[in-house]
Amino acid sequence: MKLYYAPGACSLSPHIALRESELDFELVKTDNKTKKLQDGGDYWAVNPKGYVPCLELDTGERLTEGPVIVQYIADQVPSKKLAPAAGTLPRYRLQEWLNYITSELHKGYSPLFAPTTPEDYKPIARDRLALRYELIEATLEKQPYLLPSGFSVADPYLFAVTNWAGRVQLNLDRFKALRAFQGRMRERPAVLAALKAEGLS
Repeated sequence: MKLYYAPGACSLSPHIALRESELDFELVKTDNKTKKLQDGGDYWAVNPKGYVPCLELDTGERLTEGPVIVQYIADQVPSKKLAPAAGTLPRYRLQEWLNYITSELHKGYSPLFAPTTPEDYKPIARDRLALRYELIEATLEKQPYLLPSGFSVADPYLFAVTNWAGRVQLNLDRFKALRAFQGRMRERPAVLAALKAEGLS
């Protein structure tokens, strides 16, 4: 398999999931701005959406959208318990979290990165994001990971997007359980390996 990624982008989530899975894969670095691959190729030709992540399977087929990719990875190695079994209520709980992160957090950061966003709107965007983190904080006060059963592929996604907070002046200091979660994640060997491989350690 090949994972098309950009350092520190949301593709860090499937990157961590792949390392947790211990499946064989190759990293292909992509420039988010120029849409060029590390070998000079055109990323648009790989993924018409133009953004990472993209997972190329051994068959040549490609999957896009992080929440889908991480579930695919988890389902290849059920013994690793990176996701509850498909069709079960716990799996739908996982999907709830993946959807919440992608729609309420991930997209919530977008205006803060966009150069065209008016400066007077950015405090509103930060307040909205902080509000969305309150649900996550309440969950992490009760358990170490998003699912009561323990670590799952939702956790690298939360970790990846939360890493962006400092880059957009989003102060999350009051969320002690979230900060502890970020610390726990940074202690996982798969996370350390992914961060090192992306030049982020």
